[in-house]
Amino acid sequence: MTTLGKLGIWRRRMDGTDGLDAIEAAGYSAVWVGASPSVDQTRPFLEATTTMTVATGILNVWQHDPTDVAAAHAEVTAQFPGRFLLGIGIGHPEATAEYKSPLATMREFFDGLDAAPRPVPREERVAAALGPKMLALAGERSAGAHTYFITPQHTSVAREALGPDTLLAPEVAVVVEPDKETAREHARAYAKTYLGLTNYTTNLQRFGYSADDVANGGSDRLIDAVIPHGTAQAVAEALRAHLDAGADHVAVQPLGHGPSPVADFEAIAKALL
Repeated sequence: MTTLGKLGIWRRRMDGTDGLDAIEAAGYSAVWVGASPSVDQTRPFLEATTTMTVATGILNVWQHDPTDVAAAHAEVTAQFPGRFLLGIGIGHPEATAEYKSPLATMREFFDGLDAAPRPVPREERVAAALGPKMLALAGERSAGAHTYFITPQHTSVAREALGPDTLLAPEVAVVVEPDKETAREHARAYAKTYLGLTNYTTNLQRFGYSADDVANGGSDRLIDAVIPHGTAQAVAEALRAHLDAGADHVAVQPLGHGPSPVADFEAIAKALL
């Protein structure tokens, strides 16, 4: 059984492992490896740390065979027992030509993980989820849900949907920067990709953000809610809002200061932990 702890980091796989020793020492207990990694692409992160859980955030189900994934999972968990969590997800229609029937496709992938010669235990896998149907599936077929580009309001609703005993682990991008306009500039540069993906924009509109909020780089109201910014203390309070709303674990992604902003991570951990 893997343990995530309260506070982790979210890092794109191509950004590497620089600074992970210092980040681990600061109190972070997990690394979510983003940008559609394979299981094997998480190995450098496991090798660069000693106790942190490493999760795929997320392995794209369109790009992998579940039997192969289960075999890779068995190998990596044998080498790093208790330190790997398989996160899977459906991705985005804008990025997948054959995208169709996301719920059915996810169910089939779970079926494949269960039917493999070396199955992936339910408690060692999670699913990316935003809407109510995918959240329900994550709760039924895995340890819980990994959410992304969301607000504390979404975390509260997701917790209610999942029930009290299912893992909820949101990613939260932040900017440790007291100047509001500079912080929003960094936030908008990051948000540009996600505001062009219907899975995210539909979810935001489900929570009261209008088409105008989503357009033109995102309104200040939207940007400030999804990507909190300010001093490390202010950022910590924003992360705490997700924990108070029902998150078990928060994967923080600081923006604006390079791919391995160790000072940001240390300041946030000091304020939050």
